[in-house]
Amino acid sequence: MDSLITAAARALAAGDPLGALNRIALRDDASALALRGIAMAQLGDFARARALLKSAARAFGAKEALARSRCIVAEAEIALASRDLTWPAKALDHARAILEAHGDRVNAAHARYLEVRRALLIGRIDDAARMLAALEPEALPAASRTAHELIAAGIAMRRLQTKAARTALDRATDAARHAGIPALAAEVDSAWRILRAPAARVIAQGEERLLLLDEVETLFASNAFVVDACRLCVRENGTSMSLSTRPVLFTLARLLAEAWPGDVPRDALILRAFRIREADETHRARLRVEMGRLRTMLRGHADIDATPRGFALKPRHARDVAVLAPPVEDAYAPLLAFLADGESWSSSALAIALGASQRTVQRSLDALAASGKVQSFGRGRARRWTTPPMPGFTTALLLPVELASD
Repeated sequence: MDSLITAAARALAAGDPLGALNRIALRDDASALALRGIAMAQLGDFARARALLKSAARAFGAKEALARSRCIVAEAEIALASRDLTWPAKALDHARAILEAHGDRVNAAHARYLEVRRALLIGRIDDAARMLAALEPEALPAASRTAHELIAAGIAMRRLQTKAARTALDRATDAARHAGIPALAAEVDSAWRILRAPAARVIAQGEERLLLLDEVETLFASNAFVVDACRLCVRENGTSMSLSTRPVLFTLARLLAEAWPGDVPRDALILRAFRIREADETHRARLRVEMGRLRTMLRGHADIDATPRGFALKPRHARDVAVLAPPVEDAYAPLLAFLADGESWSSSALAIALGASQRTVQRSLDALAASGKVQSFGRGRARRWTTPPMPGFTTALLLPVELASD
């Protein structure tokens, strides 16, 4: 490798893409194309970066499998940064195997970190934790150790393990300091801000206040009966009962919890749960049916008593009842939670992350664009959606997660 390529690689490792381009911008050999692609990615031009890396991989050819695999890993990282979740995972896995076979432990570990980050992004928390546990960051460079701890902190925050998240971020801060890369240090600072920002609102006995993530963890660990409007479930004593597919039952449970220890009039329940303007006898009959279904769902945890004017929630074991709601109520909160990371998303990637159809996501995006909450650029398959992060709030509780205890 010549001196210019070596100097450009060192500049990129230090987070100086302009310094790298000053040395190799006019070269079109395979190594220069690869480094130019990485430089363009660091500057945010993902489309040009991917094109350069594809050209580099072709230029290296099958005989230079190690260099070609490094290009594939770099392209996968760019795909993840640009939220292209349809990028072929098998290609990354094959490249990682080649890197391991050639003894390139650093880039092989980086490939695995990309797999972990993708799993975390789409809510496969257990898979992400399992893959991360198989990695040993101690022998890796400081930048890789920082990435490891940031992922560990992300998993801990999604699991509401704030003590573990703080420990991981402390290690990430120390590793980022040793790495000396400003962009990496900024990413660690952003994670700290998320951990310290209000994560939800708690509504109890007619009063509400904002909660930090560790306060949410304390609430879930308490003896309270909690109706969780962030994950659409009911929680008590470490167990959760999902109502995500029963929106009417969840609305009824939330209304009863907000009114506890009082009751809720029948007409108020009907208007809110059934979304109608005026109640009649058929709606009251339906309300009795839905209340029966809710009693069955909550059996063993709470009763629902009929009162002269409506219904009241009666917990069997819990001393308190609370509703956990997002910091800001919005019908499209899960979608906005993904867009709040400041990256540009395609509708297909959002559909994969949310587990919804692309057409449903597109309709939601159109509605958000009409209200000015999101914006798009590009056309056709190149169209991307983005929105500035919501100031002062974290979105960890709005992102999807597989609840093994449900």
